[in-house]
Amino acid sequence: MLLEIRQQYTFFGILLYVASTIFVLYMSMGQPEPAVWNGLFWMIQLFICVNAVAKSFLAESKGRILYFYSIAGSVDFILAKLLFNVLFMSIMSIISWILFIVLLGNPVNYAGRFLGINLLGGISLSLVFTFLSAIAARAQQNAVLMVIMGFPVIIPQLMLLMRISNVVFSDVLQGGLWEIVLLLTGLDMLVIILAVILFPFLWKD
Repeated sequence: MLLEIRQQYTFFGILLYVASTIFVLYMSMGQPEPAVWNGLFWMIQLFICVNAVAKSFLAESKGRILYFYSIAGSVDFILAKLLFNVLFMSIMSIISWILFIVLLGNPVNYAGRFLGINLLGGISLSLVFTFLSAIAARAQQNAVLMVIMGFPVIIPQLMLLMRISNVVFSDVLQGGLWEIVLLLTGLDMLVIILAVILFPFLWKD
């Protein structure tokens, strides 16, 4: 967090990217239908995650990784990375939702539930891409590897997020919401457990 506060280029760079992208959508589409609004929102969240969270390991130099290796354990380091990226993605998710409301309208009927789904989605995306970034960074900084591994994992997750977020656009709440939320939460816990188990082996390399 101290490094990010000192540098700040990641936060303001992503913020500029989000604001300009949403503004271009507003200029080209105006205020879209709820289904289109929902799809665009989660696509923006995916791009934010790829551009910010996924580069958390790939952007680190070998010297800085060696420094981290000398001052922290593997489990502490990966948990710190996961926690920081969860906080960062949660903030960016809320900011992007506010920009969507200002420029593209607010078709959401249940703001509180959508806020929870929004935060859950940001957390899920950040956990997956942080873990994949850690693996790709140890594979000779190969970002292509992260994309190949992430595609079959992130697409079902996005489909689940779009499905549960569609619920808040209707006047009547539908069933099955909490089952999908529990499924996503279980997937998040699985990613954290896998990161804690597997990252120490990567850390030694």
